[in-house]
Amino acid sequence: MPTKTSLSLPDDVRKRLQVLEKDKDGFSDEDRVKEKLKLVQDFLHDDAQDQLSSLKEKMTSSEISMEGYLSKVQALLGKELSQSAHGDGVNGQNGKANGVATNGSHKDEEDSEVTMDTQEESPSMKSPTTTAAKGKNGRKGKTDTSKKSPASARVTRNSGKQPTIMSMFSKVQKRKSDELNGEDSNEQTEQNGQTEQNGQNEAKKEEEDVKESREEKRLKVESDESVSEKATSEVKNTPVTAAKSSSTTDIFLQHLKENVLPTVFQTPPPKCPDCRQYLDDSDLKFFQGDPDNALDEPEMLTDERLSLFDSNEDGFESYEDLPQHKITNFSVYDKKGHLCPFDAGLIEKNVELYFSCVVKPIYDDNPCLDGGVPAKKLGPINAWWITGFDGGEKALIGFTTAFADYILMQPSEEYSSIFALMQEKIYMSKIVVEFLQKNPDVSYEDLLNKIETTVPPAGLNFNRFTEDTLLRHAQFVVEQVESYDEAGDQDEQPIIVTPCMRDLIKLAGVTLGKRRAARRQAIRHPTKIEKDSKGPTRATTTKLVYQIFDTFFSDQIDQINKDGGIKRQRCGVCEVCQSSDCGKCAACKDMIKFGGSGRSKQACHKRRCPNLAVKEADDDENVEEEDIPVEIKKSTKKVPQAKKKKQSQVKLSWVGAVVETEGKRRYYKQVRVNDELLEVGDCVSVSSEDPTTALYLARIASMWEDGTGKNFHAHWFLRGTGTVLGESSDPLELVLVDDCEDMQLSYVEGKVNVMYRAPSDNWAMEGGMDDDIKVIEDDGKSFFYQFWYEPECARFETPPTFTPVEDLKHKFCLSCARTNEKEEQETPRVAEPLGAEDHDSKAVYAVALFKGAQFRVGDSVYLPPDAFNFSVKAASPVKRPHRKEDVDEDLYPEYYRKSSDYIKGSNLDAPKPFRIGRIKEIFCQRRNGKPDMSEVKLRLYKLYRPENTHKGVKASYHTDINQLYWSDEEGTVNMSDVLGHCQVEYAEDLRESVQEFSSGGPDRFYFLEAYNAKTKSFEDPPNHARSAVQKGKGKGKGKGKGKGKSSAPQEAQDVQEPQAPKVPKYRTLDVFSGCGGLSEGFHQADISETLWAIEMWEPAAQAFRLNNPGTTVFTEDCNVLLKLVMSGEKTNSLGQKLPQKGDVEMLCGGPPCQGFSGMNRFNSRTYSKFKNSLVVSYLSYCDYYRPKFFLLENVRNFVSFKSSMVLKLTLRCLVRMGYQCTFGVLQYGVAQTRRRAIILAAAPGEKLPRYPEPLHVFAPRACSLNVVVDEKKYVSNVTRGNGGIYRTITVRDAMSDLPEIRNGAASLEISYNGEPQSWFQRQIRGTQYQPILRDHICKDMSALVEGRMRHIPLAPGSDWRDLPNLEVRLKDGTLTKKLRYTHPDKKNARSSTGALRGVCTCSGGTACDPADRQFNTLIPWCLPHTGNRHNHWAGLYGRLEWDGFFSTTVTNPEPMGKQGRVLHPEQHRVVSVRECARSQGFPDTYRFFGNVLDKHRQVGNAVPPPLSRAIGLEIKKCVLERIKEEGVQAETVKQEKMEDSD
Repeated sequence: MPTKTSLSLPDDVRKRLQVLEKDKDGFSDEDRVKEKLKLVQDFLHDDAQDQLSSLKEKMTSSEISMEGYLSKVQALLGKELSQSAHGDGVNGQNGKANGVATNGSHKDEEDSEVTMDTQEESPSMKSPTTTAAKGKNGRKGKTDTSKKSPASARVTRNSGKQPTIMSMFSKVQKRKSDELNGEDSNEQTEQNGQTEQNGQNEAKKEEEDVKESREEKRLKVESDESVSEKATSEVKNTPVTAAKSSSTTDIFLQHLKENVLPTVFQTPPPKCPDCRQYLDDSDLKFFQGDPDNALDEPEMLTDERLSLFDSNEDGFESYEDLPQHKITNFSVYDKKGHLCPFDAGLIEKNVELYFSCVVKPIYDDNPCLDGGVPAKKLGPINAWWITGFDGGEKALIGFTTAFADYILMQPSEEYSSIFALMQEKIYMSKIVVEFLQKNPDVSYEDLLNKIETTVPPAGLNFNRFTEDTLLRHAQFVVEQVESYDEAGDQDEQPIIVTPCMRDLIKLAGVTLGKRRAARRQAIRHPTKIEKDSKGPTRATTTKLVYQIFDTFFSDQIDQINKDGGIKRQRCGVCEVCQSSDCGKCAACKDMIKFGGSGRSKQACHKRRCPNLAVKEADDDENVEEEDIPVEIKKSTKKVPQAKKKKQSQVKLSWVGAVVETEGKRRYYKQVRVNDELLEVGDCVSVSSEDPTTALYLARIASMWEDGTGKNFHAHWFLRGTGTVLGESSDPLELVLVDDCEDMQLSYVEGKVNVMYRAPSDNWAMEGGMDDDIKVIEDDGKSFFYQFWYEPECARFETPPTFTPVEDLKHKFCLSCARTNEKEEQETPRVAEPLGAEDHDSKAVYAVALFKGAQFRVGDSVYLPPDAFNFSVKAASPVKRPHRKEDVDEDLYPEYYRKSSDYIKGSNLDAPKPFRIGRIKEIFCQRRNGKPDMSEVKLRLYKLYRPENTHKGVKASYHTDINQLYWSDEEGTVNMSDVLGHCQVEYAEDLRESVQEFSSGGPDRFYFLEAYNAKTKSFEDPPNHARSAVQKGKGKGKGKGKGKGKSSAPQEAQDVQEPQAPKVPKYRTLDVFSGCGGLSEGFHQADISETLWAIEMWEPAAQAFRLNNPGTTVFTEDCNVLLKLVMSGEKTNSLGQKLPQKGDVEMLCGGPPCQGFSGMNRFNSRTYSKFKNSLVVSYLSYCDYYRPKFFLLENVRNFVSFKSSMVLKLTLRCLVRMGYQCTFGVLQYGVAQTRRRAIILAAAPGEKLPRYPEPLHVFAPRACSLNVVVDEKKYVSNVTRGNGGIYRTITVRDAMSDLPEIRNGAASLEISYNGEPQSWFQRQIRGTQYQPILRDHICKDMSALVEGRMRHIPLAPGSDWRDLPNLEVRLKDGTLTKKLRYTHPDKKNARSSTGALRGVCTCSGGTACDPADRQFNTLIPWCLPHTGNRHNHWAGLYGRLEWDGFFSTTVTNPEPMGKQGRVLHPEQHRVVSVRECARSQGFPDTYRFFGNVLDKHRQVGNAVPPPLSRAIGLEIKKCVLERIKEEGVQAETVKQEKMEDSD
């Protein structure tokens, strides 16, 4: 209640009042009150005037006596004048004046209002029942008519002074609870007689208590234990009283804040010291008292109605254990009569809780009261327990007291809401344990989905589960999960480590590992849940894949050949196994690779795998092993750049004659080193100076002698361990690299044999037939290689073929040839000088060559954004400082957490797209008359994008993304800045529609108008813009008109023109297909035809069928299908035809691997899970079918799981099968930050695709595509960084045209209500007119979540930290509570208004207290609770920003999920299914199947079709290149044959 304004009294009235205060003796009490009333009556507030009139009426109608009237008037004046004292600073004398109470003095202070009401009630306290009946709703018993003497009334009521905060904690009420609890039940009569006397004694005692603590409490107004001990409930009084006292508290606090102690801070509200409930909480309820016939516990237990024995006197003693009974109509309360939960940790803290009920015999299942024994104050409760479930959905809960066990049936009416929470949390933990038992790999959002779609069992007091329910009971649920895990088998994966539980523990701030002994509650018989047989079976593997994985893991896989296992040396996953051999210990020194004999066959001492022992060891003893990585990381060897070699004493002699002489060099073909004959082309080993480094291996490219001695040119091999494969590689496998050097022959250690392992002619049909993982025997001198390796991008490719020129054969080096070619390409060069147009200062040319491409005058090129500027200064995006300075911290208590100006999902720091220019002139400057070829320059016309014009960014929103404006502005740039070709056409000159032209490929742009920066106007393009080509040199020229006139598009044109070779559509099998995002993109690229798909989850499989009616979709386990095919079956159990060997030309899929995403400990169970994962099954598909192209798609972290072990083993399998392969991380073509890991593989004879260059620019924070493996950084082959040819796609581009819907919208088909606004929307809606919009539906969030969403502001960057701390009426009619800040926060101190910021004891550094949890608040309690250690939970309940981007599209949009930025930018709801589908790049015509959550999951799990389309186009390029090369070769062979025949 707001503080009233103080009375404005004239000075003379004030003085007269002070005289009245001082001169007490001259007046009787009655006179003094009347005199005062006269003085101040005209200045009183309206409501006080009304109260006076009503009191006067009551007195005249004899409803109250004269004394009663005077006493009430005195109290009223006291209250009014005390405000005046506060407001105007009137200082009363010594606090003794009846009327004006001073602030500072606390003498004789008691809340007269409280005392008065209590006193009036006192006579009616005839029995606990009547008392209690009054307690809850403030119903008064009939007032005793016996007259009270004025004196006794006065003593108790005390003077009507301003009640202080101390008086809130009055002890007068204690008698009530004592009686209530029946402590003096036999002395009730006496009590009734002495009620008034007790009241007076209590009052005096209270006065003394208050006096004692006055001084220290006056300044320290924070609640501590001593205060709260006194705080027996003021709230027990009638509501009227409570309201009055709370207004008094407000007045007091307000005054304190404004006048007395500006530095003294706000007080947390008082709590009951026993049950820890807030005393001012409207939900606090009191026990209503027992019926007269209720019995005490011992008496009740001997009642014959409960006895199982007929008239057996000794029945009670004859129980072996405690007797067991059932109870119904029960209430649980503390000593003060507060109804309280029994599961909040109170019993464990030895708080005495009692219960009253009707007790029934154990065999009686009927919860009605008939036949039961009413019992009172049973207890205290020693323990409570759950005995599992009653065979159905209800848990059986029980209490144990010193005398008996009681099983709970039905609560009393007033206790039912408290007990419902108890049932709710027990049922909740049942759902969680059962769900995670069957689905250990699900995410937090999946668990919410399960909880929100579970209908609570009938007969429980609640109708739906929400996230708030889960967070409210998180501590309990987690403890039950711990209990369950403890009861499980040793080799079972504990549920507590599942990803979902780990998220819940973080979000709710759960304290783990509370000792079981400390919890007196226990699940006596944990419900053992039957494991669900659904979910993938044991991995079906080919022998090759099995053996590679089994080298690393010990457990058996469900392999084809039971005896095919290999003796394991190490786990291969742990950090020890992944480190290199140390080279220093005795075992290493004996190894052949370090120059030893190789006899001992011992593993390096530093690499003795700790996990061999883990099988026996307990999980908790793994700490030492987890500490190891630090040292290992230091010793990890990188590929040596400069090799430090060791010379050895050797005898060298040339064999044979000199082959060639060049200058001082005389080349030879053979040499004898000691007794070994070496010749050019042989392979040798070279020792390292560092004995810990394995021998270097090289091929001799040439040998010569000159002034420096006998030398050779070494073309180095790289060991498999030096590649991304690390220690998982075959120890005998080498790769070719571009690395060579000249060195002396004296470094040679000896000859080694390195063979090239070429794929066999029948390679594609040999899938699944390799029996042995070994390629060659290890004799210490033999090695093999299959691939050339590119270290920066980790690409394994078929070695390039170079035919050396005849006269260079004696010194040909493949590495030198490739390096020279690369360098040549990186240097811009010119050709075809144009003499006629020569100048003195510069030489002009028709052609420039750069990066293997030809550029001619008239061609269009990409340049970096800073290559040139435009005449029009672009309006820079407004950097909004989104932090508001003048925030009301009491209303927005969490706003202080928003310290950073970075808005997640914002595009403010996104780079600009590339500049585009058309070449007008290619030239070099002349120096001393000669052209300086080292610096090639271009003069070009600048082409404007819509956002570069004066219209700014808004202009680009409606125009096509590839639309430009011609301008006659010119600029000069260096040729070395050019990033690549593009094709720019005048739209009027196209022979096809703009849409058809644009869809031909990404690098195509058009213009319709020219832009004049001076006049800021748009006009027709000049003639030279259209026909720059006409005056040129024919076919290779410009772009302006017609089709494909330039050489750059010439290549692109070849792809498009009818004479270009047609790329066949590959027969594709999509495994783990989901709803078909990967296949959709490949179909758009026209590279594949998905004939078969495998998807176990029925709704996704149905969605795939809807969109691909011609595909055979198998809705079963991929392991079962592979087993069938491998055993020769042609169809599955449903009669669907199975693809056979040779049928599958392309294999794509994204095997789920949540299975090991959370494995943080190494033990036998996690190994078996790892090698039993679907990645292994998927690789076996690849090995069996041997497709031409293979694609594995996964989450970004796939490349990092288990120290990149999953990645390494995947690549290792592909390399061993003979596939060229590489990996990369991509983010592509959609308005979201989702980065995906992609592994690509191509069969021998095909070309390995590169990764597509990004099309759209993206905020740099969101798109780092580098990957670190074993401390080495790998880059994808993308050359343009985070630049792109188009601007970024924003949330506005993606969804601004969709009609407005509400929370829970469920209409599956609605009208678009408007045209598409942006280029993206035109693309996504498709060329066909579609009047119907499907799946624009969104989840129906609970009333509380909906209330929170409604209060999130619309400003960019808004999230939960912007929520006001208010009581709000929700749509279901309930009222939220304000969040209470009750503890000091060590990290964040206090607010500017002095308010506390902690919501739990842990904010001050101590352990959490379960009693601190709060629920049903607008600001979710759990977020400030754990915010300090989780980046303030930035982004939860976050809105998308119109000009920003989506974060990863999740499988279930939840405002408090991992990805909390899921609120619509303007509407109070989460994003719809269609909005998510658009963020993934699905066309609007794409269908999904199932309910709203099924559809969200299908979209969230999908690969964005634009990403797979881009990869498909890269594959297409490779196929075209191969077809062309084969055509050239065929032509050459034909020519040779013709020549031979001639």
